[in-house]
Amino acid sequence: MSSPRLGGQLPAALAAIIPLMTQNPFSLQGKNALVTGSQVGLGAGIAIAFAQAGANVVINGIDNRGIDDVCAAVRAAGTKPVVAIGDVSDAQVCEDLVATTVRELGSIDILVNNAGIIRRQPAVEFSAKNWSDVIEINLNAVFRFCQFAGRHMLAQGSGKIINIASLLSFQGGILVPSYAAAKGAVAQLTKALANEWAPKNVNVNAIAPGYMATDNTAALRADPARSKSILERIPAARWGTPQDVGGTAVFLASPASDYINGHVLVVDGGWLAR
Repeated sequence: MSSPRLGGQLPAALAAIIPLMTQNPFSLQGKNALVTGSQVGLGAGIAIAFAQAGANVVINGIDNRGIDDVCAAVRAAGTKPVVAIGDVSDAQVCEDLVATTVRELGSIDILVNNAGIIRRQPAVEFSAKNWSDVIEINLNAVFRFCQFAGRHMLAQGSGKIINIASLLSFQGGILVPSYAAAKGAVAQLTKALANEWAPKNVNVNAIAPGYMATDNTAALRADPARSKSILERIPAARWGTPQDVGGTAVFLASPASDYINGHVLVVDGGWLAR
């Protein structure tokens, strides 16, 4: 291999890189993914983006709402969807969903901890149930899935875990103390697991979405004053979409992010920059 500009042979380091450049670093071809809470919203967008990048995907929801549409989109992309209904607040369901992924697809190469809920109430009135429900799904289930999937990934010597954090991993929010507490903890859990597992070729990172047009923000978008104040602070001047997060998830699940560990990647239209 020669180059007139370089006057002969390419430097050894560059010659070693060029063959790698012929491969698509963003391809998920042949990979198997589990995306929790993927029947609608951000999870559905991530699952479909994974399929379009070549991955087979386990679609999870608490019921069948939206499942058929997501499965159809995955099939249209040319990959295999697997439906797995279950409430991730149940520890046994968490373990079963990982086992289903391995049984039905042959491995678990990618895990996205997307399932989540939110409860809004003033802190002095915040009920014990609102606190425990949110912590159970938004934090405890995340750890369980990481633990169960991590065992398989460590054994096979590779894997990508993507936790869905939030702007409230950095900020306190309003009227959502349990959500803020859980999402702050998810960011720290991501870093803690990356410290342990990065040397073993398992990447653990997180995405912190900004204000997204999903069910969780329906109340905010329906409030003219709050919606206006939110949009005025977002440099992109719009609410985010599942597609905005889907591409970011493909990046963190792909070989393109192999040297990224313990990072919380913000997808917020510029909110934190203002």
